[in-house]
Amino acid sequence: MPTAAPLIRLRSGHLIGSGCPAFLVAEIGNNHQGSLETAREMVRAAAVSGASAVKFQKRDMAALFTKTGLDAPYGGKNSFGPTYGRHRAALELSGEALAELKALAESLGLTFFASAWDAPSLALLLDLGVELLKIPSADLVNLPLLRQAGETGLPVILSTGMSGLPEVDAAVAELRRYHDRIVILHCNSSYPCPDEQVGLPLIDALRRRYGLPVGYSGHERGLGPTVAATAFAPAVIERHFTLDKTLPGTDHQASLSPTEFATMAAMVREAEAALRVTRKRVFPGEVSAAAKLRKSVVFSRDLPAGHVVSPEDLTVKCPGTGLSPLLLDAIAGCLLTCPVRQDDMVSWDMLAARESAGESLSFKAAQPGF
Repeated sequence: MPTAAPLIRLRSGHLIGSGCPAFLVAEIGNNHQGSLETAREMVRAAAVSGASAVKFQKRDMAALFTKTGLDAPYGGKNSFGPTYGRHRAALELSGEALAELKALAESLGLTFFASAWDAPSLALLLDLGVELLKIPSADLVNLPLLRQAGETGLPVILSTGMSGLPEVDAAVAELRRYHDRIVILHCNSSYPCPDEQVGLPLIDALRRRYGLPVGYSGHERGLGPTVAATAFAPAVIERHFTLDKTLPGTDHQASLSPTEFATMAAMVREAEAALRVTRKRVFPGEVSAAAKLRKSVVFSRDLPAGHVVSPEDLTVKCPGTGLSPLLLDAIAGCLLTCPVRQDDMVSWDMLAARESAGESLSFKAAQPGF
């Protein structure tokens, strides 16, 4: 089994890796619809919603698409232009806009980063001084982009949607030629992803396979799978983020509103807290509950001194401040040293061993009780 990877420390102070709270990424992507003002509003909303980071996407049209691809007709309700090139260009923010959003995010305590879909876009992000890079699922097999990202020395988050293990093996091996500051994201790139296709146990499988921090990028409609992923200790949790799910574009259907993201963030933190204790123990609050709700051994009837206690002389009743019912068999057969009344709690100073049986009460110290 691979050894555990070291923690990844970002310039912003965030830590990513084993034993750290999940790094919660609000994936804004292109859900700003090409509006800088909307993007600003989304960054502010993400900060209020409990995100650790905001992530955008950056594309260079000429580098990313062939001329035929750019000129292809693109109609329908989700279109922002008559051709695919015009559609994609309408959703892009300039480098200057991203620089402004980076400054805003960092002023709010957020890490700012983006998915670079091509070499010029990655170079632009480096010029902006990002502290973290993201390789989207579509580019896991893009060998030149992997090498360009690795050469930067920056930590890389690698999404594994639409990929089989041989492809992931190759991408990880390529990035490891440069460094091990790699986070793998388990991901199903269906938008939205059916719950039965999420496959959360793969988080553990990927961690065992590569010995690297592994996170979860969720594209499901709801919150259940994302919160359940917390049980697998993801280093990163990423969800798409939107201000309005009814806006045109397929990403909005698999995105969370600010209220939903805040609910998810709170539930993830609650789940992380619930996973901290790994050994069975009795907590102080349980001790007081046991005193009130558990039962003690009491006498079932009035009995004289010298009486040999039988099982029929004993019963169990609340509260649990006396001898535990686990001691019933040890109490039966002892002699009473004093008279007792019905419902009196049994205590060791009321009892003596039967001399004829050669018994001793030395066992008392070893018996459980309050």
